[in-house]
Amino acid sequence: MQALKKVLISIVMTASMAAISSSAFAAPKGEAAVKEAIEGTLSGITAAQAEIKAGDLPAASKTILEASQASKEFRFEITERQRQKATDVLKAARKSVDAGDAAAAEAGLASALKSFSEMKAKYDESH
Repeated sequence: MQALKKVLISIVMTASMAAISSSAFAAPKGEAAVKEAIEGTLSGITAAQAEIKAGDLPAASKTILEASQASKEFRFEITERQRQKATDVLKAARKSVDAGDAAAAEAGLASALKSFSEMKAKYDESH
């Protein structure tokens, strides 16, 4: 009877530990938000490039602003300084769009796209 009691207690303890520790195996909640942020930034930059080529500068300005806002949610310690610089390039591209300088805006967007793509590659390597 004593042996049965010990076996039963150890089974219950093991089951409760497994139930509690299953959350450790789950994907971090923040990881999905970070991936969504970088993908939103990249898609926003490409959309802004297309809008500039189409000549729709007001829409491009709004899209660049949205991409810049999305980039703020991309928090990855290894690329933080690069993200800040790339976001500054996005802001400069938006100012160029607002000033009507499509060529400077396209150059800035191309630079930002390259930089954010590199950051995404670094993020994907480590996750």
